Amino acid sequence: MESRRNAIKLGLTAPLAVSASIGRAASGPGVPGVQAPAATPAPAEPAWPRGIEGQRKADLGDGRYLNPVLAGDYADPSVLKDGDDYYMTHSSFDSAPGLLIWHSRDLVNWRPIGSALPRPLGTVFAVDIAKHGDRYFIYIPFMRAPWSPPLASFANIYVIHAPSMAGPWSAPIDLKIGGLIDPGHVVGEDGHRYLFFNDGKRVRLTPDGLATAGPVETVYEAWRYPDDWITEAWSPEGPKLFRRGDYFYLVNAVGGTSGPATGHMVVAARSRSIHGPWQTCPHNPIVRARSDQDLWWSRGHATCVEGADGRWFMVYHGYERGYHSLGRQTLLEPIEWDDDGWFRATGGDLSQPLAKPPGTPVPHGMPHSDPFRQEALGRLWTLYASAPQDASRVTVADGILSLTAKGDSPANCSPLTQLVGDRAYEVQVEVELVGATQGGLLLFFDDRLFLGMGIDGQRMITYRGGKAAYWQEPAPATRRLFLRITNDRQIVTFHYSTDGQAWTRHAVRAYVAGYNANTIDDLLSLRPALFAAGSGKVLFRDFRYRAL
Repeated sequence: MESRRNAIKLGLTAPLAVSASIGRAASGPGVPGVQAPAATPAPAEPAWPRGIEGQRKADLGDGRYLNPVLAGDYADPSVLKDGDDYYMTHSSFDSAPGLLIWHSRDLVNWRPIGSALPRPLGTVFAVDIAKHGDRYFIYIPFMRAPWSPPLASFANIYVIHAPSMAGPWSAPIDLKIGGLIDPGHVVGEDGHRYLFFNDGKRVRLTPDGLATAGPVETVYEAWRYPDDWITEAWSPEGPKLFRRGDYFYLVNAVGGTSGPATGHMVVAARSRSIHGPWQTCPHNPIVRARSDQDLWWSRGHATCVEGADGRWFMVYHGYERGYHSLGRQTLLEPIEWDDDGWFRATGGDLSQPLAKPPGTPVPHGMPHSDPFRQEALGRLWTLYASAPQDASRVTVADGILSLTAKGDSPANCSPLTQLVGDRAYEVQVEVELVGATQGGLLLFFDDRLFLGMGIDGQRMITYRGGKAAYWQEPAPATRRLFLRITNDRQIVTFHYSTDGQAWTRHAVRAYVAGYNANTIDDLLSLRPALFAAGSGKVLFRDFRYRAL
């Protein structure tokens, strides 16, 4: 939506850095006197173990793990260590319900425990989880969106709280802070609570953490990289703070969150006082992709957390080379502390296995298939860009998900979507129309970019590139049809069937590597979706998912 697309452009971050060209020498045919370089062998592909439905997972079962720890579009991770437990959530953007909470005991295996935000007030940017006393807090930036109720500013900081991470969570409370994003909670040596924000801003909170106790101030400046580094933008954001020994550490993201492979990075500073002065880490950046040959690009937005045995780790996000369509995935990298009290990343090549933190693993992940026996809204499914009351469009009973129609196409109908993290997968569902409606199965990035199949009782409408395609597939005129989409390493094939047994391949295939943030300027991912447009409703039965 426009709020997210224009966040950087409208001044929430510092001005863009002017980056130099990468500086590769001209080569190849048509360049006199320059010999084309020899072909570089393709890097070896990692081999992930398989979990539920063949989904890839990180835990190798031999004391090692292989990133990502959460495959799929789990961006801007915020992690809280609470005794032997770890909790994590991510930016949920235009998904409702939002803020799915994950639980782990070893930082590698994660299970979902529920959504903390049933009715978002706007687009949800990067949050921070905190525990103070015996209560839990999530500080949330709500961005004004076309579907949101009136908000005072383009960006608005709210807070929710609960007696446990499983809830029940309070309604959002307005902190009346506008124009800032990415809150980071910390308790100072003075006992006061503070929120830090993008671009070096900070505000003091009341003791209960539910209001401000002073003005917003500028209190630090993030480390600046050389101007000739190839980045997307300067963009100091995502401050995460923690205390270790005599120091407070402030971990920032700079370089822009998308764009070139080498843009996003992790930098750090420290101070003996929460009030500064802040000393820049002498070996910044802590993490940065060095070239487009790295498996993980645009790595940043880190939370530092201590493992059960005293070892420390960073949890952050990154794009998988060749699979930007999966969004920013959650990565885990070990760090080590030197004698001077600074930390360094020690994961090296993240395409290789690493030693797993100790801890009893929880069952990892969740099935993506849904027989529609019970509602999974907020855990498995979310509505895209829907007003807070739109959850009533979805009902589940007796093996049927009923989705009330809205709008007149996939672009404006707030489809029901779910996140996936496999390079290759297949989804299928049975679709039945009720009333004057159109419904079907999509791979949906956002309201401008999607593909898939819809039926209206008279014909099949094929969608590609975010619009109805010229191709008229000769599918039968019916109000009930089985639909299947296969995404095999960015090559997408459609099938349909009248009985769920004999399948007809759709005549047109698609290549979807370009369905990503660098194409459409929206920080999301390509995900399976069910849609209903028009004035009736669509019944869906037996949604199936399997990784290939």
